[in-house]
Amino acid sequence: MSGYVIKIPQEKENRTIWSRQLRVAAYCRVSTSYEEQQQSLENQIEYFTQYIKRNPFWRLVAVYVDNASGLHTKNRPGYQKMLKDCWKGKIDLILVKSLSRFGRDAKETMTTIRRLKQMGIGVYVEMGGINTLTTPDSIIDLYAAFDQAESQNKSDNIKFGLRRRMKSGKAMLNHSQFLGYTKGPDGVLQVVPEEAEIVRKIFELYVQGNGVRKIKCYLEEHGIKTVTGKKEWSTSTIDRMLSNEKYVGQVLMQKTYTPDFLTGKQVKNDGQLDMYLVNNAHEAIIDRETFDQVQEMKGHIKDTVQI
Repeated sequence: MSGYVIKIPQEKENRTIWSRQLRVAAYCRVSTSYEEQQQSLENQIEYFTQYIKRNPFWRLVAVYVDNASGLHTKNRPGYQKMLKDCWKGKIDLILVKSLSRFGRDAKETMTTIRRLKQMGIGVYVEMGGINTLTTPDSIIDLYAAFDQAESQNKSDNIKFGLRRRMKSGKAMLNHSQFLGYTKGPDGVLQVVPEEAEIVRKIFELYVQGNGVRKIKCYLEEHGIKTVTGKKEWSTSTIDRMLSNEKYVGQVLMQKTYTPDFLTGKQVKNDGQLDMYLVNNAHEAIIDRETFDQVQEMKGHIKDTVQI
């Protein structure tokens, strides 16, 4: 005679994340510091804070924030702090808008999610409604791979657009730490008079026979600060300034490039890609004769050192 079999479900399987007592955190990230993205970041923080607080079963641990690219997790302090709190057993569930916000490297993302899963910590991805504790790893792998491919495609489209601008002669300038210039309202570099005098002095000292070390000593002894306000100068910075074509009103574009999307590391363009030289792109600080003289002197010194 056989009896009846009654299945008694496990409590955790029978209760969703929405009705369990959980310590919940959220992770928000934007990739640049542009004002509209800053606003987006504030909106994300407010959204997840209220989202967690509205659930009576959940307790808000923290909303972890980063303003950085998703390529390198080591450069995201908010992300690193969140993981440390996970390892310390402070978090049960992490909320994130999309898997791409968690990271753009599919392999690293999947490794981290699996490690969290082994500790019983879930990641809930709002776009797609994915709970990593209950969703098969193969599905998560596909989502991560698709997100990486999408990021790669966006990166390629941006590069394509930048190169089209270069071909048309529209200079792409990074002036955030560029002594002697600032960017005007029309996007063209404008001379900063007091900084321009420092640039001219550096070229003058070099033409007089002073090497970069002597120039460094001169600047520091006279209390002349760097473009970032530091009292100590770097000889490599001075050396690069002495070869910067922008000081004669030119812009040479694509001197470096990024061969690997995931590493994000820039390397010197030694002929792998086209370069574009724009003459009279902006007002010069150094005259052509002085600039050419400095380049000739630097070349002579370089040849002597090699010999």
